[in-house]
Amino acid sequence: MTEAELDQLVAQIGEELLSRMGTSAVSTARKVPAEGAGIPDQVCSGCKQRCAQTCAAKSKQILAAGADRLSASDKLTKIDPSIASLIDHTLLRADATAADIKRVCAEARQFAFASVCVNPYWVPLVAMELANSPVKVCTVVGFPLGATSTEAKRGETEKALAAGAQEIDMVINIGELKGGNHEAVKNDIKAVVEAAHAKGAIVKVIIETSLLNDSEKAIASTLSKLAGADFVKTSTGFSTGGATAADIALMRSIVGPDLGVKASGGIRSLEDLKTMAAAGATRIGASASVKIMEAAAGKAVAPTSATGY
Repeated sequence: MTEAELDQLVAQIGEELLSRMGTSAVSTARKVPAEGAGIPDQVCSGCKQRCAQTCAAKSKQILAAGADRLSASDKLTKIDPSIASLIDHTLLRADATAADIKRVCAEARQFAFASVCVNPYWVPLVAMELANSPVKVCTVVGFPLGATSTEAKRGETEKALAAGAQEIDMVINIGELKGGNHEAVKNDIKAVVEAAHAKGAIVKVIIETSLLNDSEKAIASTLSKLAGADFVKTSTGFSTGGATAADIALMRSIVGPDLGVKASGGIRSLEDLKTMAAAGATRIGASASVKIMEAAAGKAVAPTSATGY
């Protein structure tokens, strides 16, 4: 039996079980090409997960019916959720098209990444593409320079949240930090945090480490914590440098265990990801996410020349 035939057999068995249970999900299923495998499969309307191997809802239904274990082909089980759940699958290029955005959303569904991070214009499209998915909708505010007004950042945040954003990555006012106006920096962050938290969203504060000395990095991390942020984040990926393990370790030492630390900028490989995680990162921003997952699955990966994230 070929791998494709095995995939199909597993899917058919799962669908038969669900059909016998009388679930409404199966009755509304439609025939579409399965994501990734290129074989026919049952996919519920609006859902791009494979059934029943990787659909969380249907897997739970099968288990509730009496199964104590589910199986899938090697192609599917190689996805490592402990790695995928760290990654914000990111596309912030100015020349990204709607087709590009849809592609990264499909990839995020396939690998179960933590979020898809895009520029604010694309939030409605991403929210639609990720509907009924555990993958979060992430966008950027005051990006990439951080020099817009606090009022503009708050307004941008509110509009993004109304359009479906669930995570906000904001850039601090770097000039005010370097000039010693710490109260302005804290209030700038706090305005975005208050707007986001009011709608149940989280905030990651980009401090742009490549432009700061260690003292300024420590101060920026402290101000982020005082302002109520959920994460501190190294970089936009559009400045003079990206994440380093030393910066991650420093930021983690300042914010302690209560805040997340996100590494972004220049993370191209599985080894890069592991290095950042070992230093204390709990989220990774990357555009090379699929290559990282392929490396984790033991596949040969071609070098990437991606820029930005």
